[in-house]
Formats: sequence, C-alpha cells, structure tokens
Amino acid sequence: MTWEEMFPLLMESTGQTVQMVLWSTLFTVILGLPLGVALVATDRGGLLPSPALNRVLGLIVNIGRSLPFIVLMIAILPLTRLIVGTTIGTIASVVPLTLGAAPFFARLVETALREVGRDKVQAAQAMGAGRVTIVGKVLLPEAMPGLVAGLTVTVVALISYSAMAGAIGGGGLGDLAIRYGYQRFETTLMIVTVVVLVVVVQLVQTLGDTVARRLARN
Repeated sequence: MTWEEMFPLLMESTGQTVQMVLWSTLFTVILGLPLGVALVATDRGGLLPSPALNRVLGLIVNIGRSLPFIVLMIAILPLTRLIVGTTIGTIASVVPLTLGAAPFFARLVETALREVGRDKVQAAQAMGAGRVTIVGKVLLPEAMPGLVAGLTVTVVALISYSAMAGAIGGGGLGDLAIRYGYQRFETTLMIVTVVVLVVVVQLVQTLGDTVARRLARN
C-alpha cells in the first residue's frame, strides 16, 4: 500500500478516534466527577456521611473498574443499541467507552479531593458555608491540579480503549490496524498507526502535565 492510499485512511481513522475520545471524555466527566465527589462526601468524616451509601457507590465503582474493557463492551451491547440504535460505528463506541472510564475517573477524583487539606474545609464550615458551596468553592478549586492530572490519565486510557473498540467495528485507528494492518498484512500501515497513537498520547500527556503544573503554581 502506497502512502497516497494510506494517508486518507489514516486521516479518517484519526478523526474517528478523536471524535470517540472527545465525546466519551465529556460524558466521563459528567458521570465520574459527581460520583467521585459523592464518594468523598458520603465517607466517614465527609460533608454528608453515609457509610451504607458510600459502600454501595464504592461497590459500583469497583465493579466498573474490574471489568476488562473488551468484556464490558460486549456485555453492554443491548444497552448500546438501546441508547444509540446500533452497536457498531464511532458513536456506538462512546457508550462503552464512557461506562468503562467513568468509574476509573471517579476514583481519581476521589483521590484528588482527599488531598485537599481538612483545615480548609473546616474553615469554610466555620464561616457558615453550605455543603454545595464547600464543594464548588473549596474542594474542587483546591483539587484542580490533581483533577486535571487525573483527567489526563483518563483520556490516555480512553485512547487505548478506543483502539480496542476497533475489534468489534468501533471504527478509528484500532479498526484500521485490525482490518488493514493485521487482516491484510499491511505491516507498514500497522507501524504508522502505532506511531500515530503514540504521538496522540504524548500530545495529550504533555498538554495535561503543563496545565496541571500551571494550576499547581497558582
């Protein structure tokens, strides 16, 4: 396969991967951030202590994190079809990507929030701040460098997951590597696909690290 033949395929597949990762990142934050906050808030000594609810949330998160992504993706095919009307293609891959990454991100959110000094929360409480105010104006802003670092790790994981989504017709670079690189023995295309994935991951990691460092200095 010549470069003129490979380039359009690479551009299309890279665009599909970016689309999958961006949408799944958005929904992962929407689901994972509140879940991580709830894990901290309902723990003993939290803003809204509830050991029973905390155990339930922790169990849900642990189950979600323990399932290999390829197994999760196949197991929720009926749910994917129910939500988007199909089980193949770029949009369909967003559903398992989100459900696979949200529990992972929730734990990273929990870890970042626990690093916020207890004295800052107590000071806010002493001034009469409510729970929502403490979360929105103390916990989240103070934990922002850790949250950005956690989101960066999650996005990198999503890029890896998106490559696996190609195994069942999810599109993207993983699908390109399987259909052309592996099944058609296009070794050059396989190598180029791997290089593109490495470059994308490196760009994401560098951007995330830079933002997290700047936030930590403020």
